[in-house]
Amino acid sequence: MPKAIRRAAVLGAGVMGSQIAAHLANVGIPTLLLDVVPKELTPDEARRGLTLEAKPVRNRLALGALQRLAKLKPSPLFSPEVVELITPGNLEDDLPRAAEVDLIIEAVVEDLAVKQALWKRVAEYWQPGTIAASNTSGLSIAAIAEATPAAFRQHFLGAHFFNPPRYMKLLELIPTPETDPAVLEQMRAFGEEVLGKGVVVCKDTPNFIGNRIGVYGLMVVLDAMQRHGLKVDEVDALTGPVIGRPKSATFRTLDVVGIDTFVLVADNCRATIAGPEAEVFTVPEPLRELVRRGWLGQKSKQGFFRKEGGEIQVLDLDTLEYRPRQKASFASLEAAKAVPDLSQRIRTLAFAPDKAGQFLWDVLKRTLLYSAQKVGEIADDFVSIDNAMKWGYNWDLGPFELWDALGLAESVARMKAEGEAVPAWVEEAAARGGFYASREAAAPVSGRVIRIDGLKAQGRVVREKKGATLLDMGDGVLLLETHSPKAAIGPDVIAVMRQAAEELHTGKWTGLVIGAQTPNFCVGANLMMILMEAQEEEWDEIDRIIKQFQDAAMALKYAPRPVVAAPYGMTLGGGYEIAAAADMIVAAAETYMGLVEVGAGLIPGGGGNKELLIRALEGLPVAGGGLGASVPLASGAAVDLQPLLNKVFETIATAKVSSSGPEARGLGYLRKTDRIVANRDHLLYEAKKAVLALDQAGYQPPKPVTIPVLGPEGRAVLEMAIYGMQQGHYATEYDGVIARKLAYVLTGGDVPSRTYVSEQYLLDLAREAFLSLCGEKRSQERMQYILKTGKPLRN
Repeated sequence: MPKAIRRAAVLGAGVMGSQIAAHLANVGIPTLLLDVVPKELTPDEARRGLTLEAKPVRNRLALGALQRLAKLKPSPLFSPEVVELITPGNLEDDLPRAAEVDLIIEAVVEDLAVKQALWKRVAEYWQPGTIAASNTSGLSIAAIAEATPAAFRQHFLGAHFFNPPRYMKLLELIPTPETDPAVLEQMRAFGEEVLGKGVVVCKDTPNFIGNRIGVYGLMVVLDAMQRHGLKVDEVDALTGPVIGRPKSATFRTLDVVGIDTFVLVADNCRATIAGPEAEVFTVPEPLRELVRRGWLGQKSKQGFFRKEGGEIQVLDLDTLEYRPRQKASFASLEAAKAVPDLSQRIRTLAFAPDKAGQFLWDVLKRTLLYSAQKVGEIADDFVSIDNAMKWGYNWDLGPFELWDALGLAESVARMKAEGEAVPAWVEEAAARGGFYASREAAAPVSGRVIRIDGLKAQGRVVREKKGATLLDMGDGVLLLETHSPKAAIGPDVIAVMRQAAEELHTGKWTGLVIGAQTPNFCVGANLMMILMEAQEEEWDEIDRIIKQFQDAAMALKYAPRPVVAAPYGMTLGGGYEIAAAADMIVAAAETYMGLVEVGAGLIPGGGGNKELLIRALEGLPVAGGGLGASVPLASGAAVDLQPLLNKVFETIATAKVSSSGPEARGLGYLRKTDRIVANRDHLLYEAKKAVLALDQAGYQPPKPVTIPVLGPEGRAVLEMAIYGMQQGHYATEYDGVIARKLAYVLTGGDVPSRTYVSEQYLLDLAREAFLSLCGEKRSQERMQYILKTGKPLRN
């Protein structure tokens, strides 16, 4: 039986190996990172008097990898300190330590002989129950392990992470006929529940699922592009977001991946796939010429695109010369862009008679038919193929979901009319009305996944507004779902927050989860609405809106039943204030949390200031005591509150946003009692479970709290810091205006130092400051700029 995975070893400290080790460390797994022993000293090592026997030399590759991890952007680490869980070493001195771990992942060069030789050595130290996995992107898993003992092979499988491992959701698991099913299940559960991955099980075939379909699709695009006479920038316009694919579309994706890497993967397909199919993977000569020239894409600063004098230029594949990028001009493309529904957009384009429609139909038809032919060969079911392409290639729709969107019966009829051979099982699906009876059928089968559209399909809506909905999750738990345009807070969201609090007073419900399944949890207040009211000088209306939001958040905070927030993605400004009102936050590991109002010329107005103060003070002994149950400051010796205030002020005044859930805890946005979940798909399930646990533990609503503030005395310290920032040119004159407003609120205004004030007192101060800033011309300029560009203005 496989062991529980508590310690790991990664063999190979290259780009993939080091980042796999980083992600294992992210989730708390102590990990060995081993690579080969260098055969020569570097000039720096020689100057330092080191020898080839010195540990820093023997461990050089792993040590260098750890240093690079700290510099990479975006960071592969949840927080800088997790790198301490990675122990560097080498494959000569430290390979025996493989006996100490529960999981061994190999990520060395894609060379079958090299991998075979390494695993043969590893098998000498392997202990029964330890899982062994190769991170190959396409080599035969059975062939890699063929020279190892039978007991070892029962614990061996492929584990193909997509790059970068922290951010790419797909994990392909590839068992061999000898792999123990218990090993596969253990690794599947570990990948999904601990690493936060979307796991698909693949057959041991060339390039598995993601790259097999993905590379085929790219080869089809290259071929169709030539036959239909399209240019690079035209192809990218047709194969990006308009059909539910990433902004990088086709050629920008190849630049990011590396043209040389793509050529290697395509060549591997051609060499390992039998029959006429292999010819499809023949790399066009212009791409080989780019590799010969070293025009490899992003890593060489030129590929299909390059930046020249601030202008983005695109490569002409006929002449291999660069020209200015041009906007694609197709009637069908313009018509499709005006259609908000993705399925309808795809139909508009694919069935259009112009060149764009003909090209896209050609690409989609061939890719869909190929995907259908591979069911049973590369995966047991079509859902695995759909999930692999969504999770590994960031497609909004997998091939079979897209086929349904096109209209399966209609498109199959057209394919047959054009002489294509359509698999019989696809025709049967067309007769049934599609591959999926409903959108929920496309979801992973894990019991830890709760789909909001599924709840709605079951008639679970309790209350509903255009921007938010209250649903029954079952077991007496309500769900407050926000789905407003651009995930912003407007009157609808506030109204449903208030309704949720009312429902919790009826005695019908056990508790409430606040969550969503939009791209981001909530990006804050509806800034456009605030700006328009400010320009019309509707100060009473702004005051009313902010007061309503404050009251709704406080109603949830002091509701009689437990409230758990489940944030993820961007959780900014008012989005954080909603989450902070909950008894507990169950956050996704990929949560980017912050109070960012200063970038829009404002300060937090809905409770963020006082919530960050409360979190900073919790559990500290402060003279006077008596802050209430939610801020359990022990009686006893006084603590200097100024450093705590300084940190809260700095966090808000500099609009610090966490780069992960763990970093949000370090910044003070999350409490120690809040939870972090690796797999975002499990968030609502875990939040619901937390509500039920709080209820079972005999939940009592929090008692009102009072908060010690430092008044003018503490504010003087903050104002000195503001002055220093301005003198050092880190803050503009108007940054200082905003920061002083914030300092006034955080220090409680003009009350004496160490006065205990109520939450409502601080809310009133914040609302007054918010209103005054709304009336400032430079704040309005900041709001306008951020709405136009998405970036803050430093005026």
